[in-house]
Amino acid sequence: MRLQKALFRGVSYSCNVNARISLCRLQDISPIGKMISRLSSTTSSTKLTSSSVPDQCNTSPAYDAHVIKTEHVKLVCNDCNRFKDILSQNSTNNHSKLYNKSLWSLHNESLTHTRHVMNNMPCVSNFHSMKNSDLFNKRKLMDPSVYLTHPLNRCLTVSPKGILDASPKMIQPYLRLIRFDKPIGTYLLYWPCTWSIAMAATPGHLPDLWLLTLFGAGAFFMRGAGCIVNDMWDRDIDKKVERTKLRPLTSGELSMFQGLVCLGGMLSVSLAILCQLNMFSIILGASSMLLVILYPLAKRYTYWPQAMLGLTFNYGALLGWAAVQASVDLSVVLPLYASCFAWTLLYDTIYAHQDKYDDMLIGVKSTALRFGDQTKYWLSGFGVVMISGLTTTGIMCDQTWPYYTAVAFTCGHLFHQIWSVDLDNADDCAAKFRSNTRLGFLMFLGVTMGTLLKVAEEDEKENKIKAM
Repeated sequence: MRLQKALFRGVSYSCNVNARISLCRLQDISPIGKMISRLSSTTSSTKLTSSSVPDQCNTSPAYDAHVIKTEHVKLVCNDCNRFKDILSQNSTNNHSKLYNKSLWSLHNESLTHTRHVMNNMPCVSNFHSMKNSDLFNKRKLMDPSVYLTHPLNRCLTVSPKGILDASPKMIQPYLRLIRFDKPIGTYLLYWPCTWSIAMAATPGHLPDLWLLTLFGAGAFFMRGAGCIVNDMWDRDIDKKVERTKLRPLTSGELSMFQGLVCLGGMLSVSLAILCQLNMFSIILGASSMLLVILYPLAKRYTYWPQAMLGLTFNYGALLGWAAVQASVDLSVVLPLYASCFAWTLLYDTIYAHQDKYDDMLIGVKSTALRFGDQTKYWLSGFGVVMISGLTTTGIMCDQTWPYYTAVAFTCGHLFHQIWSVDLDNADDCAAKFRSNTRLGFLMFLGVTMGTLLKVAEEDEKENKIKAM
């Protein structure tokens, strides 16, 4: 049982079912499949009914487990002592439903638990040399990223997750603490900065590359600092939420003092970056720290914590313009800030639907719970505010047709996102949330190209005036 628990503790699975993939059979998962099948058979005397398994096994799409695809599927839960028998539903063509995720993918948190066990088991002695095996080749066909994240090929990857896995074990908890392997938050913090910098650029010129670089680094370090502050405030709450209970501060992997030291380092680097800007920008940027500290408290007292996040996350829309112009033009910056604020309400409400069941149980508030079945109507309203704000900003900046083309594409993206999102499917909510980084990049291109063409349009107007 010790060996079995040690193995199962390191195996993870995301409960996504996809009947379209039929490449794998039971023999394809040898030796891992054979090993776990044999271990599973030792527990046949312990039969649990569906009612004896907690509801979170059913409601949490990201519940950790490992599935061996047979007619009678064993789902081994993350707690290592709870099993659930799931009868595979055969389709009309007599093919079992298959799971879309990797058959035996390992979390970086659990890799340390399983490596010793697997290396000492004869039936999986070739676990770390599967590069040329049939299983690895088939997995590579289904998911090309497998090749880069395989232990033998980690040095080849440049993905954040691959870099984290290849990093020394001593610093991995700190990288996970600042969400290094989940850069979407950094992107969403960075894009409003780039929009503002590009809008403030001199007509006919590209945005300042040095400022874009500074703001990119600042977004990374400030987002990391925000994550640490959030985890410090919420460490007791995170223990009760399936998606967050393995965070370093919550699980005890890092102490509060270690987290505080890391926070000091992130803020120190952020301050050094801020000091590269003009004095007006330094004062404006320093004032945002109050919002960073207070945001995690909002979810305890109001159903609108996403509004506090919107005020905090989009401060770069003000700071970017100030960094270029050494002042703030409210006629331009306020509509831009309002549109970014509405954008954050939109995507973070979708994100909050991932945890709505856990939030209800532990008493945490969010717009996902506030809106309920009316969520899509609210999201549509946020989308209208965002598009209106971007349009107003373009008019005040005398933007040209590439900018308005980007706004039109943004409108289409928001419509598709709101119309197609399944708010009861955590995986789909996460996918729609991540798609917003493409929207941010699209708008940046539109603002940049629109600013470049400003001079050409002004020259055309002057020529027409002269011709008259």
